[in-house]
Amino acid sequence: MPKLNVLNVSGQNVGEIELSDSIFGVEVNGHVLYEVVKNQLANKRQGTQSAKTRAEVRGGGRKPWKQKGTGRARQGSTRSVQWVGGGVAFAPKPRSYKYALPKKVRRLAMKSALSSKVQNSEVIV
Repeated sequence: MPKLNVLNVSGQNVGEIELSDSIFGVEVNGHVLYEVVKNQLANKRQGTQSAKTRAEVRGGGRKPWKQKGTGRARQGSTRSVQWVGGGVAFAPKPRSYKYALPKKVRRLAMKSALSSKVQNSEVIV
C-alpha cells in the first residue's frame, strides 16, 4: 500500500496516510487513458459545420441549354457541383460526435490516472 505524508496549511508534516491498493496501486493503462481523453474531446466538439448541397442552393431550376446539338457537355442545372455558384458534392451537415465508453473503462482510466500521480509523487494530502 502506498503511503503519503499529510501536510497542514503551512506545509508541515502532520501525519501519514495509507492509500488503497485497489485505487492507487493499479498498473497504469496508457491506452485506456488515451481512449477516455479522446472520448472527452469528441464529446466537447460542437458539430455545427455546414455547407449547402445542390438541392439547397438558390436557383438553377431550368436546364441551361438543350441536351443535344450544341457541342457542349450535357448539363441539367446551373447549381450542379461543377458550376461556380453550385452546391457542395458531399457537404458537411450538423451532427453529434458524442459516444459513450463503458463504465468499467472509465473507472479503470480514473484508477490509472490516480495511480500514475501517486507513483510520480504528484499527490499532496
